[in-house]
Amino acid sequence: MTKPVVALVGRPNVGKSTLFNRLVGERLAIVDDTPGTTRDRIFAEAEWSGIRFDVVDTGGIDPSHGGKTPLSIGSADFINEIKAQARIAIGEADVVFLLCDGQSGVTPADREVAQILRRSQKMVDGKPFPPIFLVVNKCESLTERDNVGQFYELGLGDPYAISAVHGTDTGDLLDALLATFPNQEEEENDESVKIAIVGKPNAGKSSLLNRLAGKERAIVSPIAGTTRDAVDTKIEFDGIPVTLIDTAGIRRRGRIDPGVEKFSVVRSFKAIERADVVLLMIDAEEGITAQDTHIAGYILEEWKSCVVLVNKWDAVVKDTYTMDAYTKKVREQLNFMDYVPLMFISAKTGQRVDQVLPTALRVQEERLARLTTSKLNILLQNAQDTHPAPSHAGRQLKIYYATQVRSDPPTFLLFVNDPTLMHFTYIRFLENRIREEYGFVGTPIRLIPKARNEK
Repeated sequence: MTKPVVALVGRPNVGKSTLFNRLVGERLAIVDDTPGTTRDRIFAEAEWSGIRFDVVDTGGIDPSHGGKTPLSIGSADFINEIKAQARIAIGEADVVFLLCDGQSGVTPADREVAQILRRSQKMVDGKPFPPIFLVVNKCESLTERDNVGQFYELGLGDPYAISAVHGTDTGDLLDALLATFPNQEEEENDESVKIAIVGKPNAGKSSLLNRLAGKERAIVSPIAGTTRDAVDTKIEFDGIPVTLIDTAGIRRRGRIDPGVEKFSVVRSFKAIERADVVLLMIDAEEGITAQDTHIAGYILEEWKSCVVLVNKWDAVVKDTYTMDAYTKKVREQLNFMDYVPLMFISAKTGQRVDQVLPTALRVQEERLARLTTSKLNILLQNAQDTHPAPSHAGRQLKIYYATQVRSDPPTFLLFVNDPTLMHFTYIRFLENRIREEYGFVGTPIRLIPKARNEK
């Protein structure tokens, strides 16, 4: 299920970053008393009562300045960008928190921000969307709480008085937030295989999408960054429903422009999260780069299956050994994903494009495969006979038995005498033995050691 997105907006220095850190449980956002400290949106996952959602921290909106008068030293150049980022976040969010300062009271900037938010709302099924929560922060004392009533003039309903620093009454706010989320059971049950196409800008993602879909579904341009949205295309292949997700190119963090492009990258990462199989496209002319390995690392971090596509192969000057040399280089750079299929294609000419979907669907089948407990334990016993389990300080690791507890991705629970004795190199050895016997091509495998009492 796609997680709801909650955007934190408001004028500078009202505590958005503090609340962001409170919600996600980490100090990811910079907290400073200087207005305008947060200039870029920060994106992270939060959880409340077992429900996960994403939180977007934004730079403070200050419409009264309009980027002409310095808000603080060094911040004037960023005001228009901050406002643009916040407006984009509002457009992308499922819920908006408008933060105000209970110590300062209602300010002209609060009124203008509230007006921007009201204008952004649309009526969906007879209800305003996105829902807007008026959050009055810095209400540490009774005086601030007594003055909360003045915020009704903003026309956004009942204000929620909280203290992000101390966490006071944030639980009530989150309870009310969860009530606005759609019922998971009522969401459409999409059984199609979701395949996301990701990579750096101008790697040929949209061209591949058009080839696979058989029509000009996405804009194709030599200008990097043409695709801003994560675009879904529904097709059917050999009777199997498939959803192709074209995404914006993911640049290196330092080269991501403020505004629209930043949120394009957020959408690309979210596309990876909801995909079953990810097609990682590499530009053959540029070769594999650090950014390609960064994207691959994120795919693995999300435990997604993957196929690596080296695109623009038609533009490479080749000899007998070119493909082997290129394969070796890619495998070296992606040594943490040595199980993924590697294909050399040309989305422009169609070279080997007809093999992309069959390979992706095969990887999806492997992702859903299950091993019987008996086969798994015979395999592990043979592996231990070949390569005995490690020992430490006179204690040897004992694997009593194992079972596959889930697929998507394949996850195996290993009952052992002491999980601390299970070195990551031995986990990798067992994973390789499982792959040698049963494949799981293109799919990450999770091996989880769990202590079991000897008795």
